[in-house]
Amino acid sequence: MSALRLPRTLRLDPSDTFVFAQPAEPGEWAVTGSFLFWDQDLTTLEGKARAAFRSGFVGVGSLGFSTLVVVSEANESERDSAVEDLARHIHERLGAPDRETARAAAREEVDFAASLCNLPIGSVVAMHRTVTDGEISEAFRTLHQRGAGLPGADRLHAHARAFHFVETDEAEPEERADLIGLARTPSGP
Repeated sequence: MSALRLPRTLRLDPSDTFVFAQPAEPGEWAVTGSFLFWDQDLTTLEGKARAAFRSGFVGVGSLGFSTLVVVSEANESERDSAVEDLARHIHERLGAPDRETARAAAREEVDFAASLCNLPIGSVVAMHRTVTDGEISEAFRTLHQRGAGLPGADRLHAHARAFHFVETDEAEPEERADLIGLARTPSGP
């Protein structure tokens, strides 16, 4: 079996447990999850639902959300298992007409997630999801270890922060999260 790469959910701190109504478990295989928002009025999303839309990858085992994923090695058996887990949710929870239709949709989602992993193993990826003219778009950022591999980098201070953000060419509005307010918001039924 040849090795391939898939994203796994990553939890560096407990913030996902406050930000999302249903956080993913650390280490789940993940997909972008935009399909979860296709039938929603995205202009009315608030609080935790809005946070999930804007930055949540989806764990295929729980359908919970994760702010970050890490590029990880996988084998065909693990990939097939991820497809089956997601297909089960698409069929049972999201109403796909049959298991084969759900499996085809899940395979497409997992294949797209794998296409994002053309990065070194261990790379951490964040996503920003937006809607413009009714179309959902996703932008991805890779977080790198500060000072990793840079000549003359101060090794002691390079580890003071685990990651830094890499700037992109696209201009995006600054976002702020009220973590205390989100923690006080009821998570729903």
